Amino acid sequence: MARLAAASLAGTAIEFYDFFIYGTAAALVLGPLFFPTFSPLAGTLAAFGTFGVGFIARPLGSVLFGHIGDRRGRRPVLIASLLLTGGATVAVGCVPTYGSIGVAAPLLLLALRFLQGLGLGGEWGGAVLLTAEHAPAGRRGLWASFPQIGPAVGFLLANGVLLALSTTLTDAQFTSWGWRVPFWVAGVLAVAGLWLRHSLTETPQFLDVTEHARVPLVEVAREHWRLVLLTAGAMAAGYAIFYTVSTWSLSYATEHLGVSRTVMLTCIMAAVAVKGITTPFAAMLGDRFGRRPVCLVGAAAAALWMFPMIALLHTAQPLLMFSGFLLALLAFIAMFAVLAAYLPELYEPRVRCTGAAVGYNLGGVLGGALTPMVATAVAGRTSGVPWGVAAYLTAVCLLSLGCFALLPETRPVTVTEPATA
Repeated sequence: MARLAAASLAGTAIEFYDFFIYGTAAALVLGPLFFPTFSPLAGTLAAFGTFGVGFIARPLGSVLFGHIGDRRGRRPVLIASLLLTGGATVAVGCVPTYGSIGVAAPLLLLALRFLQGLGLGGEWGGAVLLTAEHAPAGRRGLWASFPQIGPAVGFLLANGVLLALSTTLTDAQFTSWGWRVPFWVAGVLAVAGLWLRHSLTETPQFLDVTEHARVPLVEVAREHWRLVLLTAGAMAAGYAIFYTVSTWSLSYATEHLGVSRTVMLTCIMAAVAVKGITTPFAAMLGDRFGRRPVCLVGAAAAALWMFPMIALLHTAQPLLMFSGFLLALLAFIAMFAVLAAYLPELYEPRVRCTGAAVGYNLGGVLGGALTPMVATAVAGRTSGVPWGVAAYLTAVCLLSLGCFALLPETRPVTVTEPATA
C-alpha cells in the first residue's frame, strides 16, 4: 500500500503541477502576452477564460479515460493521462506570443489547455481507484487520501518554481522568457512519473469484475444520473474555494491592492502547504466518523468563512491574508480529503472509473472554471471590498452543503457493495 500510495501521490502531483502552472501564469503574465489588444481587465478575463477551458475538458477526459479504465483497467489510464498532460504542458511553454504570430497564439494556447484538461480528467479516476481498490476497508479513507495530497504538492512545485524565477529575474526577463521555464520542467517531471508507474499492478477489484459495462457512460447516465449531479454539486464549493485562493486572489491582490507577486505567492503557498499536511488527518476522521458528516462540516464552515476571508484579503496584510486563506483551505480539505474513498464507494466496480471521475470533474466546471472569471468581473466593478465575490462563494458553498446532505453515507459499506441514491 505504501508503494501504491506513493506512486499515486507522485502522479497526481505531477499532473496538477502541469494544471496549476497554467493558472498561475494566467494570473500573472498570459493576459498581456496573448491578449495585448484588450484592456487590462479584459485581458485578465480572457486569460482566465483559457484557464477555464481546462475544466470544461476535464469531464470529457473522465468519459474517455473512464471508458478505458472500466473496460481495460485502471493502470493504462495512469500512463496515458500522464503522457497527454505532460506533453501539452511542455508545448504551452513553446507557444509564440501574440506579438509573433497574432491570433494563432491564443488559439494554440486554448487548444493545449484543452488537452491538459483532457489528461487531468482521466488522471484523478485512475489514481484514486488504484489506492481505494487496494486499500483495506477500515483504512480506505486514509490510503485513498494520498492522491488528494498530490494537488498540494503540485501547486507548491509549480509556484515554487515561479517564485524562484520571479525573485531572481527582472520583470522584463520574466515576461520575455522566464514564465516559460516551469512549463518545460513538466517534461522532466512526466518522465519521472512514467518511471514510477511502469511497474504498477492492476487493482483486485477490477480483476474480480466478471462482466464489464459495454459503454460505461451510458450505464452511468441511465442508472446513476442523480448521483452524478449530486456529486458534481457537492464538489463545486471545494473547487471554487481553491481557485479563489490560488488563482483569483493572486491576480486581484497584485493588480488592485499593490501587493508584490512574491508576497502573494508566499502567502498562498504557505496555506496550501498546511492544507497538504492535514489531508490524511481529515481522511482519518472520515474513516472514524463517516464520509458524509466530515463533508457536511467542511461545507458549512466554508459557507461561514467566505465573507471574513475576502475582508482579510482586502487588508493586503500578509499575515491576515494567510490566515484567511488557511481557514478557507482547511474547510476545503475537510470536504476533499475523504472524496477519494467516498466517490468510488458510491458506484459499483464495473462503472466506477467513469461514474466517480465524471461527477468529480463536472464539479470542476461549476466551481473551478467559472469562479476566477466571475470573481474578476465582480471585483472589477467596485473600488472597495469585493463583497460580491464573498456572496458568490457563499452561495456555491450552500449549494454544495445541500448536495452533501442528499448523498448517502458509505463508510460502513465495503467497496464492492455500492450505496444507492
